[in-house]
Amino acid sequence: MVIQPLTVDLETADLLEEAGGETFRLCYQCGVCTGTCPWNLVKKFDIRRLIHQVRLGLVDFEDEDVWTCVSCKLCVDRCPQGVVMPNIVRALRRTVTELGIAKVPDSLRVTIKNVSAVGNPLGEPQEARADWARDLEIKTYTKGTEILYFPCCYQIYDPSARRVARAAVNILKKAGTDFGILHDNVVCCGESIRKAGNESVFQSLVQTNTNAFTEAGVEKIVVTSPHCYHTFKDEYPEFGGDFKVIHSIQYLLDLIKQGRLNLTKEVNKKVTYADSCCLGRYQDIYDEPREVLRSIPGLELVELPYNRENSICCGGCAGRLWMETKKGERFSDIRVEQALDVGASVLAVACPYCMANYEDSVLTTDKADVIEIKDILELVLDALD
Repeated sequence: MVIQPLTVDLETADLLEEAGGETFRLCYQCGVCTGTCPWNLVKKFDIRRLIHQVRLGLVDFEDEDVWTCVSCKLCVDRCPQGVVMPNIVRALRRTVTELGIAKVPDSLRVTIKNVSAVGNPLGEPQEARADWARDLEIKTYTKGTEILYFPCCYQIYDPSARRVARAAVNILKKAGTDFGILHDNVVCCGESIRKAGNESVFQSLVQTNTNAFTEAGVEKIVVTSPHCYHTFKDEYPEFGGDFKVIHSIQYLLDLIKQGRLNLTKEVNKKVTYADSCCLGRYQDIYDEPREVLRSIPGLELVELPYNRENSICCGGCAGRLWMETKKGERFSDIRVEQALDVGASVLAVACPYCMANYEDSVLTTDKADVIEIKDILELVLDALD
């Protein structure tokens, strides 16, 4: 057998570097990333091999591995060379989406089209953006209002997820918080779209939201999605959108410590908490959710295996929420089973993507009669007078 030598494509490697994947040059192929990656709990995914292909400029852009990574950041935190794998994957996807050199998965392509056309991934009309709040008597944010409350698109358009946005509003009211919402001229934060590679659409969303926030005089934003939190806090400043951003869990804990929330009703349930990647590994927010849960009377908190910085992703980040994941390859199924194994009757979350995936797993594994998925906001509301 004659082994044919490969010709390195430096032009493609340079293109991926320019698209934001420059840390691939630091990689020395130790394989820690592949050994760490949670995908290898359910199937083979060799991220080390993919990065090696990037180094050589020999990527098969048609390969489904280009769309597999969930950007959970577990490998980044363990990489001895500081290689940022999610940025490399984003560069690969950006090359596909913006140069059209391969096919974007169908479901994700629809999502990108929805966000580009109407400003949200579900494809719902802009004029329906405030429907979730019509009976809640929330004022429109104006300059001088203390807080802009910004719920995730999923939480305001998906009927089953609206309960979390509504719980946040009821808690803010009970605490006497001066807050308002914007809906006519704001759009998706763009987190999934950027990680899916569509940089131009992302930057358009940033500009729309930044203009709306600035015109309204927004200084402080409370969000209920870790994805909004990460994007507003860490990515918008690059494009001029510099605002103080607080996740609802952080704000809840402050309200509890200030005595502005009276948690007196017992919630007699065994609860376990699934760390969100964007709230945990991206932001190092591990203690706050647990402190809030422990402040609820009657609640027993138990830990999942693989918790905190070692937590397993729900599988929804980096556009994966909008793509089909085969049965048997869903991280959320693993987490639901782990929650049952520790005896929990409630799997608590602080992220809409986590909620969507875990609720789907509860249904598809026929576990709805033994465990429920609840946002921490809902549990706090249950404990309030």
